[in-house]
Amino acid sequence: MKVLFIGGTGFISTAVSRLALDRGIELYHLNRGLRMSAMAGVKHLVADAHRADEVRSVLQGIRFDVVVDWIAYTTEDIERDLDLFKNQVGQFVFISSASAYQSPPAHYIITEETPLENPYWQYSRDKIACEQRLLRAYEDEGFPVTIVRPSLTYDPNLPIAIGGWGCYTLPDRLLNGREIIVHGDGSSLQIVTHAEDFGRGFLGLLGETKALGDCFQITSDEVLTWNQIYATIAGVLGVEAKVVHISSEFIVSVAPELTGTLLGDKTWCAVYDNSKIKRLVPEYEAVIPFREGIRRTLDWFAEDEKRRRIDKSVNDQMERILQAYENRA
Repeated sequence: MKVLFIGGTGFISTAVSRLALDRGIELYHLNRGLRMSAMAGVKHLVADAHRADEVRSVLQGIRFDVVVDWIAYTTEDIERDLDLFKNQVGQFVFISSASAYQSPPAHYIITEETPLENPYWQYSRDKIACEQRLLRAYEDEGFPVTIVRPSLTYDPNLPIAIGGWGCYTLPDRLLNGREIIVHGDGSSLQIVTHAEDFGRGFLGLLGETKALGDCFQITSDEVLTWNQIYATIAGVLGVEAKVVHISSEFIVSVAPELTGTLLGDKTWCAVYDNSKIKRLVPEYEAVIPFREGIRRTLDWFAEDEKRRRIDKSVNDQMERILQAYENRA
């Protein structure tokens, strides 16, 4: 199978790329070449995905069984993809987001039939609009789309709500005995999924004609509270977390930039029903428990000091919230 990943060097797509190569997939990455994959076997196509003429030029004479766009966020991106790949590919996979689901949800168990509506986060509304456009193209023109909605998926990153993404700021605070913030009382339910587990389900969809015109969520079945998530990270580091519980509403009143990721995603209980992906990909099973997965992540940071980047803006944000909470009337 010949597969093109538009992007391919992100946290999730890197793990999926490794698995794809292990399965013998002929894998291409198309990106600007700023972060070339070092994985042996990946074939690189260099172009700016937002410039259709560049993409069309590098793709000339190459036909793919499957194209996966990991970096499409707006309907403008989708219109470009439709123009490039209509009648040119057997399957087009759009990476959406579980944050597109109804927020707050009417029920804590989420299925693919849960309504899509997020009044808190423009990112999620854009993903919804992308899905709608692609499904119209499937209905009207037979465009062979499959939609995938990852939830909170991690590998060399920390699946947390507050404390930074893609940096070492939260572990640094924990190791130095500094306070961290957990939203609400920490008891809301969440599922976090290792990228390799996600990849096992994801690759089972590629080339599957029964997946066309349909959408799938792919997550672990391990249900945790946010208290358990942060306590596990601290435990793997060998420390005890100094947790300050603060309501999501208070947090976003001090740091409105967190409104989308908190009120639009991580505040509410969310348990994802994986029945649909398991029916189509019966071999799919998430096998990496969170304690093992987060140990791998922290080991990855420990291997290279350059990876242990402390984001000053994240620390400043957390201190601003903590100070406002301490000084509240």
